[in-house]
Amino acid sequence: MCGRARCTLRADDIPRACHQTGGPARSVNMDRYRPYYNVSPGSNLPVVYSHTGGDGGSNSGNGDGYCIQCMAWGLIPSFTKKSEKPDFYKMFNARSESVGEKASFRRLLPKNQCLVAVEGFYEWKKDGSKKQPYYIHFKDGRPLVFAALYDSWQNSEGEILYTFTILTTSSSSALQWLHDRMPIILGDKGAIDTWLNGSSSSSFNVVLKPYENSDLVWYPVTPAMGKTSFGGPECIKEIPLKTEDKNTISKFFSRKDVKREQESNPQESTSDKSVKMDLPQSVKEENENEEKFAIPSSTQLVSNVPTVPCEDETKCQIPDHDVKSNVSTIPHEDDTTSQIKRHHEEVMADVEVNTDENIKLKQSPVKKKANLNGGGDKQPTLLSYFSKK
Repeated sequence: MCGRARCTLRADDIPRACHQTGGPARSVNMDRYRPYYNVSPGSNLPVVYSHTGGDGGSNSGNGDGYCIQCMAWGLIPSFTKKSEKPDFYKMFNARSESVGEKASFRRLLPKNQCLVAVEGFYEWKKDGSKKQPYYIHFKDGRPLVFAALYDSWQNSEGEILYTFTILTTSSSSALQWLHDRMPIILGDKGAIDTWLNGSSSSSFNVVLKPYENSDLVWYPVTPAMGKTSFGGPECIKEIPLKTEDKNTISKFFSRKDVKREQESNPQESTSDKSVKMDLPQSVKEENENEEKFAIPSSTQLVSNVPTVPCEDETKCQIPDHDVKSNVSTIPHEDDTTSQIKRHHEEVMADVEVNTDENIKLKQSPVKKKANLNGGGDKQPTLLSYFSKK
């Protein structure tokens, strides 16, 4: 398969590339030639053929030699109806294995063989829905010479159109990974002369075979050259191929595994969070230990003691001024006082725990004592309650 090529050769370099330097040379329609990096079927390319006695496209008929003529790529057989619109993509390639069997090509042998010189051609590697183009050329930069066949066709207006097709064969062992077909490359002068001057199928079979030499190289190029309008030097610029980053993929799956472990062990993740949350609380406890023996104000006691409902609300209520006076009245520090202090600290510790049941248990005896002596003029103090207990 050969559907795209690079041909930027100068017109006078093409005969030398085809090893046609002797004898009279003729040129036809070379003003139509436009060098291009992305030549496709329908474009005009220089074609070299043997000029003998008027059989060639120049129709000059004056002796031996060769002719270089600009022809359209994509064979239009001479028996095509004059009213038909030429389709250059229908036969831009011809299978060399069956060229002697099909009527479109058999009648062209052995008189209409020709050569097409280019600097390289393109082939696409299929990878699913994606296609990556490669540029194939000789390592030393010399032109590639393809075996081809040409024909002429006259349209309804009387204009004669010369067209050609490039012969293909099975791919070489080095290029089988890329495509199963490749153009027939005539690698030396001997192969070129055999193709141009051969007169039998046996002589043609010698050269119509895959090119197996190691001087044919390739590299990937931009997919943008898939468009025929993209035809500058960027077409043959080598590009790096994108490869999968295995490290990134492994990191992706490792993050998933960590996430699954955290979901399966919620207690561990919760404990980690609790440690972070407890750090400021531990600092807070150190500050509280420094004030462990400080007596809280009456305001703190009143705010921390919850309201306990009872049958007689009048008897259960404790006046604010009595609580304040009872808390603030503390005699000399002796054994009784230290005992009261310890009991007082236990009450405060229970209040800081934020457990409603413990507060009720600790505070309810105080209210009962207050109710028993509620009729007297002098209210019992908090110290007398703890000393009796």
